[in-house]
Amino acid sequence: MGVKGIQFKSAQMFKMNLKKIASNTFIILIIFLMDRFFKIYILKIAELESNVDIYINSYLNFYLIWNKGIAFGLFSFEETLIYQLISLVIFAICIVLTFMIIKSDGLKKYALISILGGATGNLFDRIYYSAVPDFIDFHINGFHWFIFNLADIFITIGIMCLILDEIIFYKKNNEIK
Repeated sequence: MGVKGIQFKSAQMFKMNLKKIASNTFIILIIFLMDRFFKIYILKIAELESNVDIYINSYLNFYLIWNKGIAFGLFSFEETLIYQLISLVIFAICIVLTFMIIKSDGLKKYALISILGGATGNLFDRIYYSAVPDFIDFHINGFHWFIFNLADIFITIGIMCLILDEIIFYKKNNEIK
């Protein structure tokens, strides 16, 4: 293969990689914007009504709380330094997820994209509001789950898909042996 053939093949690979990066970024952006839309909607209701306590049905309410911790309010601290360190760790995780997405494919890739989209939404709130607005209150027979938001749903689904992918991958590797 001559120099022109190698250059053509390199140009094709670059275009394919650029398309993959663009489609991955588009999906992450859609997740981020969906999360922003619902958070802004709830925050507008809170602005107009001074609080949000909306009964949807016997299993679901919208109730606004401000989360200064990580997922489901864990590690909530009033100290600014600890809050900033946690935010920095989340930012670093987002960078690592970006590189993992580039090197992944299949279910694992889309699971990581889902996690990154949700993490980006919550990181934005941590920086912009110094807390994350959570508002989805799921409950059954008086037992209330942690209050969460749409970004948390995408993160959770992504993690569940990663676990599923690992189980399938592990099973396939053991069948080969």
